[in-house]
Amino acid sequence: MAELGIRTASGRQWGSTLRRDAWWLEIFPVVVVLGGFGIYATLRAFEGRFYEWGPYISPFYSPLIDPQHHWWRFSPALLILGGPLGFRATCYYYRKAYYRAFFFDPPACAVGEGNRSYRGETSFPFILQNVHRYFFYLAVLFLAFLWYDAIVAFNFDGHFGVGVGTLLMLVNICLLTTYTFSCHSLRHLAGGKLDCFSCATFGKPRYGAWRGITYLNERHMLFAWLSLFSVGLTDFYIRLLSSGAIRDMRLF
Repeated sequence: MAELGIRTASGRQWGSTLRRDAWWLEIFPVVVVLGGFGIYATLRAFEGRFYEWGPYISPFYSPLIDPQHHWWRFSPALLILGGPLGFRATCYYYRKAYYRAFFFDPPACAVGEGNRSYRGETSFPFILQNVHRYFFYLAVLFLAFLWYDAIVAFNFDGHFGVGVGTLLMLVNICLLTTYTFSCHSLRHLAGGKLDCFSCATFGKPRYGAWRGITYLNERHMLFAWLSLFSVGLTDFYIRLLSSGAIRDMRLF
């Protein structure tokens, strides 16, 4: 029966399957959340204002480049957008999520995807997904800037302080760091490509690193969604402050 189900699901009719559950419900949250975030992030990136307040700066605009528009006439966010966008767009988990939700390729496990010849990621444009490991290096560089921003967020006119924005920025960079360092590419670099740790140089510490990253990697999906919410919420809060819609609550 399982074998027959696979044959049916790999047939030429879209949605053909032997599954009896409501498999289509799995893609709705992805369409709503990921699609909604994409729209919001795009609008904010092109807005070009309301990205700073006091010691806070939106993660969509950090590192801030040419805010005075000396040589760049458009939103400063567009100068750095390719880094974080490229890392998330090529992420192994997100690829699975948006392939299913937006391209129906396939719509779900053991569900037919219609009259299409399978080429995977061997042809343009999806072959570009293989640059994910290089976007990982760029993402680590962005983490350094965001950690700096989170530390500066404790500085209120030369005095130590903690506001709601401070905590949001701190939580956000912690989640972004966990998401980045739970990446499959880092797990591969640490030791995922090895067949024998005891035979490799620095085998024992690499095995320890691989085990730790594997623990995080098993929760990569969770960190992907949590960090997506945190970066959007942090930006939205700073935008409200910068536009004067709300006031920051100082805790210390």
